[in-house]
Amino acid sequence: MPAEQRMAFLSEPRVGVLAVEWDDRAPLSVPVWYDYELGGEVFVWTYADSVKHRLIRAAGRFSLTVQEEVLPYRFVAVQGPVTSIEPGTSEMVHRLASRYLSEKGAQLYVEKDYEPSSVTIRMRPERWLSGVFLNSDDYA
Repeated sequence: MPAEQRMAFLSEPRVGVLAVEWDDRAPLSVPVWYDYELGGEVFVWTYADSVKHRLIRAAGRFSLTVQEEVLPYRFVAVQGPVTSIEPGTSEMVHRLASRYLSEKGAQLYVEKDYEPSSVTIRMRPERWLSGVFLNSDDYA
């Protein structure tokens, strides 16, 4: 996938799978909501006391993979260093939830799930993997 196409694909509201090192285990891989603007950083939100936050802080980096589950199958995976971990705000959580929910749904999500002790984590994509496969009507 050309660079502009993969960045545009990543900027679409998809559920991503975040992966991060986990000591002597297989990496932690969890589905997440994320935000990304073309040429910018990946943004995720999580609870400060989560395993995900603890592992990302220790590793200083993570990867995120997003995919399309209909033909032609496409995916984009990015890896990179954490550029910041900051306290989460209700405004940031609303921005993120608005990518995935209606305005009413995003407001309800913030009311029910936002915690002042949450964090926002930003990652600068350094490595990109992407692909399109089974791009044929033969498989439809």
